[in-house]
Amino acid sequence: MDVARPQRPPGPAQPPQPRRSIRPPRLSLYILRQLLGPVALLTLLMTGVIWLVSILPLLDLVINRGQSAPTFLYLIMLLLPQLLMIILPIAFFFGALMTLQRLSGDSELVVMASAGYSLRQLAVPVLAAAAIVMLLTYACALWLMPAGQRILRDKLMDIRADVAGALLSEGEFNPAAPGLTVFIRQISYNGEIRGILVHNSRDKNRPVTYIAEKGILAQTPVGARLIMQDGTVEQSAEGGRHLSMLSFTRYTIDMDQFAGPAHITQRKTNERYLPELLWPVDRGLSARVRNQFFAEAHDRLSQPFYCIAFALIALAGVLRAGRQRGKMAMRLTLASVVAAGLRIAGYGVAGIAQNNSAMVPLLYILPLLGIAGAILVMAGLGTSAVLARIRARSATGAGAGA
Repeated sequence: MDVARPQRPPGPAQPPQPRRSIRPPRLSLYILRQLLGPVALLTLLMTGVIWLVSILPLLDLVINRGQSAPTFLYLIMLLLPQLLMIILPIAFFFGALMTLQRLSGDSELVVMASAGYSLRQLAVPVLAAAAIVMLLTYACALWLMPAGQRILRDKLMDIRADVAGALLSEGEFNPAAPGLTVFIRQISYNGEIRGILVHNSRDKNRPVTYIAEKGILAQTPVGARLIMQDGTVEQSAEGGRHLSMLSFTRYTIDMDQFAGPAHITQRKTNERYLPELLWPVDRGLSARVRNQFFAEAHDRLSQPFYCIAFALIALAGVLRAGRQRGKMAMRLTLASVVAAGLRIAGYGVAGIAQNNSAMVPLLYILPLLGIAGAILVMAGLGTSAVLARIRARSATGAGAGA
């Protein structure tokens, strides 16, 4: 037998609780988008200009060694992380300064402030953009740059050791290796070489010259071989007073004998990852080299902090400039000078710290000083504001005394 349970009287209907959204406000997303666009554009422009200067040695090397266009593009791409590590914070500062000045000049910041958008809320998207650039800078400094520099150095050493690659230039006397000069008149479409001259002067007392009508450059399992046909071998002795000549139908030269060693004895500073800089396992390192590794490690760790400092300096320069054009221009110029001076000082300290490890803490102190100074300016505690308050109090005291 079922027993009916007593039902509770229905109470007043509860209003639905609004769901809490974890998405940032639309204004913050708008400012973040406005910031990232100019930063990306400035990064692209600055990287392109510096890139063109950096790739000139590679261009000369690739042309003289007969490398292909894809190889050249691959080599210059390996240079990119090292450039971005330096360019990203600088491009972010000028991009943030330009964006905030444009928002202020178009009265968008005034409208946001009248709508209740506070200074702290404005700082959130700016610091978020700084955090994105900071992470990219860390990725370049700690992983992409050393990886790219390692691959680049290995590839360049292989190209320099590849004597066969230097034989691909027609109509030129090519210094393929120290003491070896090669001239090729023509290379046919099927790879056959016509008109060959090879001069080997490594032994100054007995230089040897090979002349052949044709030949072919072959890559064998044991290395590169120049196979010549229908030619002569001329060898001089006693300063050229005696000359011996030998005709041949087929003659093979081992080109790998002219190649230099392609093995890396020790990694350079920019090729080492962070653990290899802080705790090097190489034997026989001097104290000076260990100090250089130590300073380089902390320089890489401290560089991304300039992104936060530059973000706050840009905020302080724009928000405390007022609406007057002259005052705005002065504030922007002052902010640019402060940021440039801060970064130049960081480079100077990094150079000094390589010889004096006691200067390493300054690598972190400099960006922290920039952060603290910008916060004080935004809080109304800058030098000019403090002096104005002191003058106002002095004037008030003088008026009361009168």
